[in-house]
Amino acid sequence: MHNHDYDANCLFCRIAKGEIPSRKVYEDEEVFAFHDINPAAPVHFLMVPKKHIASMAQVQAEDAPLLGRMMALAPRLALEQGCNPYPDGGFRIVVNTGAEGGQEVHHLHLHVMGGPRPWLKG
Repeated sequence: MHNHDYDANCLFCRIAKGEIPSRKVYEDEEVFAFHDINPAAPVHFLMVPKKHIASMAQVQAEDAPLLGRMMALAPRLALEQGCNPYPDGGFRIVVNTGAEGGQEVHHLHLHVMGGPRPWLKG
């Protein structure tokens, strides 16, 4: 599967485009973030590129600025969503890749999870 901007059969493409409702956390020209439907932590949201990239395995050098922006944005959104500040608080960023990596939706997504312990998973 190659990268293209939008896949009509992709759940996360459709959520990012507003075709399927979600609890939006953040949106700009390139990134969409929304609450996980089955949260594993008190704060748990997903960050997706609007461009359809199937997984980390398909990331190209040209995607580096976009992924860098997502990583730089994650701490701000984590605090806004209720994660406690570093160093006593914090959050996890998890990216599942492929079947053996536990990826269920084949559109690259960052799980941002935080809040008071213990959590369901992780």
